[in-house]
Amino acid sequence: MKQNKTLFLVEIAIFTSLAFLLNLVSQVMPLKVWPQGGSVSIEMVPIFIMAYRWGVKGGVLAGFLLGLLQFVFGPTIYHPVQGFIDYFVAFSVVGLAGLFASQIKNAVQQKQRGKWIVLATLGILLGSLLRFISHFITGIVFFGSYAPEGQPVALYSFIYNGTYMLPNFILCVIIVVLVISAAPKKMI
Repeated sequence: MKQNKTLFLVEIAIFTSLAFLLNLVSQVMPLKVWPQGGSVSIEMVPIFIMAYRWGVKGGVLAGFLLGLLQFVFGPTIYHPVQGFIDYFVAFSVVGLAGLFASQIKNAVQQKQRGKWIVLATLGILLGSLLRFISHFITGIVFFGSYAPEGQPVALYSFIYNGTYMLPNFILCVIIVVLVISAAPKKMI
């Protein structure tokens, strides 16, 4: 039991660090074109892998720690509540993809490739959608003044956050499926 706990803590540290490094890479790439934050990045991939390896506990903890690291190292904060939602809540809920962990493990063990790919995709969709909703809400409440004149604030927030969250979702699905396919028994 103690060995499992140590492995869990080590993997949390490694995968959270990897997620943060992937976020840093996205900050220097020309993919950060959104003025109030948000970027196309694969930073959620390590969170999804932790969620599939360790369930909700591993995913939510890795997501929370990623949000904490981003909060400490150069956040875009306009209001304390916005900062809390955009960093701590938005990345923690990505880990809820772990709700599919046991089903994915079973499908991998039974060599049901199509099934685990669908389940992994659903988990990534859930985590990405919940993160999108977090940013969508803060976009309405805290960034509505940036909406072009005459455009509904909700539509502005939907478009703004959707333009980077949809590519993030697609990239995460592709990379997670490739990573798990490369070593299914080691990754899950």
